[in-house]
Amino acid sequence: MSVSFSVQAANTRPDPRAVLTLLKPVTWFPPMWAFACGAVSAGVPLAERVPLLALGIAITGPLVCASSQAVNDWFDRHVDAINEPHRPIPSGRIPGQWGLAIAIGWSALCLVAALPLGAFGLSAVALALCFSWAYSAPPLRFKRNGWLGNAAVGFTYEGLAWVTGAGIMLGNQLPPFPLLLLATLYSIGAHGIMTLNDFKAMEGDRRMGIQSLPVLLGATGAARVASLIMVLAQAGVIAVLVAWDRPWHAAAIGALTLVQAGMMWRFIQSPRERALWLSALGVPFYVSGMMIAAFAARTMPAMVEVTR
Repeated sequence: MSVSFSVQAANTRPDPRAVLTLLKPVTWFPPMWAFACGAVSAGVPLAERVPLLALGIAITGPLVCASSQAVNDWFDRHVDAINEPHRPIPSGRIPGQWGLAIAIGWSALCLVAALPLGAFGLSAVALALCFSWAYSAPPLRFKRNGWLGNAAVGFTYEGLAWVTGAGIMLGNQLPPFPLLLLATLYSIGAHGIMTLNDFKAMEGDRRMGIQSLPVLLGATGAARVASLIMVLAQAGVIAVLVAWDRPWHAAAIGALTLVQAGMMWRFIQSPRERALWLSALGVPFYVSGMMIAAFAARTMPAMVEVTR
């Protein structure tokens, strides 16, 4: 299929404002927040590790997440020419091969910046970069399947970021089981959050053969699945917190989940029109629960024993 790009032939260098748009600062918050949750859950005194914490957060958002956005936009440029032709690459504000060059350069910068984090942090950054390229780039291009692609993003944005934050704070080691379990549950829930971003691209995805959940299941079916995944993941968190004798934390997350459930009911009635609404107003309740779970975990006997 040939797609016409509105490229301005006179442009030979990218507009700096277009580069910032390409890196999408608005998307940096979720992995930065997950990294912070992991650091909190580790149960160590954060005041003694502020430089390391700041570096980890900076790498997670403005570097790793930003590079993944550049990679995605480069390999999605044909789809974006249909769905969102005003984006920097299809609009020509980032001309020629500059989009690919930025994606490669920013990825390399991530690895260099991660060197002070030690072997554990560097390995986590390298793994996140592998997933970001595998998500967008052929031959793997996980995003072609909504089940696989959203799982990959949920794993890296939430789970891997959480585990990395905790592992670095614990002195470059794999966190204990309770933290791995919480990170896994919130990664599963993030699969539903990622689906919310797919409703706006249904037309282009369908034409370009990308089997997102809204394309596979229809708008209403995908909305139900996304909502169910988010609710069940949080129900799992509530259950483990009760089992770990953290009833007040579990109750707080339960209240946040009920608020989301009410919003999800409205979302399912009109998913294409309300997907961004739920993402903007409902997801903050989800991520607030993540921090509550992190504070619950940091005082558990297992964590106290690890940090002695």
